[in-house]
Amino acid sequence: MPSSFDRTRLRTVHLVPLTAYDADGRIDCDVQAAHTERMYAAGLRVFLPAAGTSEFHSLSADEIVELVRITREASGSDALVFAPVGLQIGHALDVAERSLEAGATGIMFMPFAHPYLSEPGARDYYRSVIDRVQAPTLIYKKAAIPSNRLLLELADDPHVVGVKYAENLLHDFRQVVLADGGRIEWLCGSAERFAPYYMLAGSGGYTTGAGNICPHLTLAMHAAFIAAEYDEGMRLQELILPIEDYRAREADSFNISMLKHAMTVLGHNFGQPRPPQRRLSAAEQREIEALIEPILAAEQEMAGELAGVGLARQ
Repeated sequence: MPSSFDRTRLRTVHLVPLTAYDADGRIDCDVQAAHTERMYAAGLRVFLPAAGTSEFHSLSADEIVELVRITREASGSDALVFAPVGLQIGHALDVAERSLEAGATGIMFMPFAHPYLSEPGARDYYRSVIDRVQAPTLIYKKAAIPSNRLLLELADDPHVVGVKYAENLLHDFRQVVLADGGRIEWLCGSAERFAPYYMLAGSGGYTTGAGNICPHLTLAMHAAFIAAEYDEGMRLQELILPIEDYRAREADSFNISMLKHAMTVLGHNFGQPRPPQRRLSAAEQREIEALIEPILAAEQEMAGELAGVGLARQ
């Protein structure tokens, strides 16, 4: 029940796992499960399968539910798994209900893909799903709608446990955190590039795509900022930034394809992203390979240090 949901468990790094496809373009269940197991072993405890970097808009309802099921079965019982919901209201309700049956902890509303938006329409959409499924709920803000005013209204609902905030207006974020007064969690939805600044403004955690490549580095970055070790946190952010800066090129259009190619360097074939996602040129692939080499070395070193002193996260 939402009343017993421990919101402090959201104050960490939230992984959006890449979606693995086989040679026929279908979800590769074995690769997906193995990846989840590796991420859990590295210490990640909050998973957002099938969300934005997981190619939400290119997945069927059945595929979203399947990714939720794989994530739940391949992670530990202490992992939080939030299923993304969006698009048509019937699609959202179907995915929400079946994902909860498949083991999801709760749901996360994806940003609206609809034209002609309004606050009253957004409110009706959220309420239709929340009232029906009555599960722990995150709301992903990436545009003017939902407004901060609507988010504060929704924070009154006991099922709403947090907001993934990715409209990078830091003063506005700080104001809404103060206005909320601690009812829900306010989380950075813009990954490592913006996470330090959101955390100073009141965020307890952030989402990551780079964590698919370097989970130990991003978890250490989060831990440093939580401990107010700002120099160390910024040092770790600087290590991760080349990934995030590359993904952000040309209106974030390298977001998924960059990470998928990096996975091949690690020896894990996740397949090509589905159209209309960008395909990489040979030159871009070489750039990525050179870019991630020092990051992978730092990730391997940190993982070894943690294991060597018996501090590997359980």
